[in-house]
Amino acid sequence: MSNPLGIAVVGSGIGVEHIKGFQVFPELFDVKVLCDLNLERAAALAEKYRIPKVVGSLAEVSSLPDIDVIDICTPPALHLGQIESALKAEKHVICEKPLVGSLAAIDSLARLAAESGRQIMPIFQYRFGRGLQKLKYLVEQNLAGQAFVFNVDVAWWRDTEYYRTPWRGKRATELGGALLGQAIHALDIVLYILGPAKSVFGRVTTRVNQIEVEDCVAISMEMRDGSLGTISVTLGSIAEISRHRFTFRNVTAESNTKPYANSGDPWHFSFNAAGNEKQMKGALEQFTPSLEGYAGQFYRFYHALWDGTELPVTLADARAALELIAATYHSNERNESVTLPIGPGHAKYETL
Repeated sequence: MSNPLGIAVVGSGIGVEHIKGFQVFPELFDVKVLCDLNLERAAALAEKYRIPKVVGSLAEVSSLPDIDVIDICTPPALHLGQIESALKAEKHVICEKPLVGSLAAIDSLARLAAESGRQIMPIFQYRFGRGLQKLKYLVEQNLAGQAFVFNVDVAWWRDTEYYRTPWRGKRATELGGALLGQAIHALDIVLYILGPAKSVFGRVTTRVNQIEVEDCVAISMEMRDGSLGTISVTLGSIAEISRHRFTFRNVTAESNTKPYANSGDPWHFSFNAAGNEKQMKGALEQFTPSLEGYAGQFYRFYHALWDGTELPVTLADARAALELIAATYHSNERNESVTLPIGPGHAKYETL
């Protein structure tokens, strides 16, 4: 890896944000190809971002010898087949959320990745926000103490215009609703800080738009460490916010409420004066900020490949978040609490 990794971005919607992230580090990544069914749109973007080649099919991308990584930024229902094709072509894969539509599919991809010797990195770029990273640092230093509760709000707005894009709002193409397509990042943040969930009770409903999937969600959770939490999600909030609040014995950490940037600074930390307040403040003074967002995740991805270490986001991370969603859907259908993990034989293993 003395030369930049050759990148092909597949999909020119959210793929534009990926291109920007890669191009922060021209010494690490060379975006050589943009692939999209809409060749006219792709050509205009390729010219803007100085991408030398535009193609219309994944098969053509997979055949290119100078491509090391295929970055998939297409509608969710396409992800599984495209990831499989890329792995079979012996390419590393980066893929937008949601990775796939079932736990069985993730487990299958894990086996295929192991056989191919290639890596799959799901996208969870919000976990690298500097505010959240400060809390992660305190937890990793064993300074936060026992976790008590957490509270999460994802209150966004999606109107009928948003759902004019043909694949949105349909179970067959979007695979799920607000929980899978929007709030999955918020779920990942909870798991990133607190570790595995133990049980889930959830309600989902569709109230905001006339779509096939949910746009309002309420979840009650117990984590494996014994802490409790709630997650509220809606796509019908005119005042948009995102918020995470974690209460530990030694610190309460609360995010900002920017709807699409709440993992970044500023976060507010309240310390227990009768606890290790001095240690925690000292630790935060020693905290070294790193890169955020897509650029931050891609930078960590490059160095994980180079060093042979664990990817910054793994298939296990994607599985844990999808498992919470599967459990919430199951809980809603059965009107019962669902104990994790979910494995083969469970009603929600093969499909959400």
